[in-house]
Amino acid sequence: MTGKEIYEIYAPFAKKWVEWVRPVPFVAIDTYNRKPISNWVDRKVKFLDKYENDTAIFIDLTGKESIELGIGLVHIGYRPIPIFNGTDEQNGSKATTDTYIVESSLINGAEKLKKIEIPNDANPAFLLDSSRINRYRDKKSIFDNSWDLYGQDIPSIEYFTQNGIKKIIVVGNEINRDLRKIFLKFQDAGIEFYLTDGYSSVNKLVLKKKILDYLEKEEI
Repeated sequence: MTGKEIYEIYAPFAKKWVEWVRPVPFVAIDTYNRKPISNWVDRKVKFLDKYENDTAIFIDLTGKESIELGIGLVHIGYRPIPIFNGTDEQNGSKATTDTYIVESSLINGAEKLKKIEIPNDANPAFLLDSSRINRYRDKKSIFDNSWDLYGQDIPSIEYFTQNGIKKIIVVGNEINRDLRKIFLKFQDAGIEFYLTDGYSSVNKLVLKKKILDYLEKEEI
């Protein structure tokens, strides 16, 4: 399959939420001749027993794990929405974020996804790569392709609430800085937040602003 064909599997025409699928990694699938990975894991959803009509999910694990769990969530009714936005390093260089594993895993996920019919009104499971926030460099030559998620990268608060979303479950070790900054406004609007590592039960959170958040400027 070409990158465009794989993109269209994740973002089929006229389906809800798919306009937020980011095209960046699908372009690279063709440009860099990405191949499927051989160690794909069929992950079962352990933190949720069934589909919840009022719940959206953000999976903030490493790229491969996010995609695998996103496909697992398809089997209980959610639609995976990849929002990876990292750029690719030049051939032979080393980068802070491994986009290769993301792009190759999207190929594997597409093979699974094209065999499954997802309801048009399925709630979203947004797929993130937790390594996007890696900004350390032990050498100047390392390519910094880290990235942040911003409010314009996901649906608005109004869109979530108009579509019946009252809860957001984040799958990860913590609420990362860029997500927390966005979600504080969602929380003010009445949306509840829960956190799980993907294995344990979800725990309700009350998000609080940290000192660094006060020092940063608001994104436009």
